[in-house]
Amino acid sequence: MRIGELASRAGASIRSLRYYEEQGLLTSERSASGQRHYTDAHVERVAFIQRLYAAGLSSRSIGELLPCVDAPSKKNSDAALERMAQERERLSAHIADLLSTRDALDELVARHRRIKNIWECQ
Repeated sequence: MRIGELASRAGASIRSLRYYEEQGLLTSERSASGQRHYTDAHVERVAFIQRLYAAGLSSRSIGELLPCVDAPSKKNSDAALERMAQERERLSAHIADLLSTRDALDELVARHRRIKNIWECQ
């Protein structure tokens, strides 16, 4: 299949697919005229890559995890497990920061409402 069909079937943009190739996350066969050609397996790979991006991983992190998918081995699995643990810690820290920011915003909203109530009573 060509890039447009892969994009449609995987729910990704053509631009994203080209970016994935630039980052080494996706490969394609090229025709004599240079057109990209993909297989059905690429649909699943793109979906997997998109799930990793949605989880907050960078293209670099995804690139470090893909060898475990492409060529499972103890070495690759150990490296992927370590990388996933690091990403989980990073995400947990980010979530804690977001919760703290939300709490601060809640306090500002509550303070503003108290002030507004005082003004309305005057």
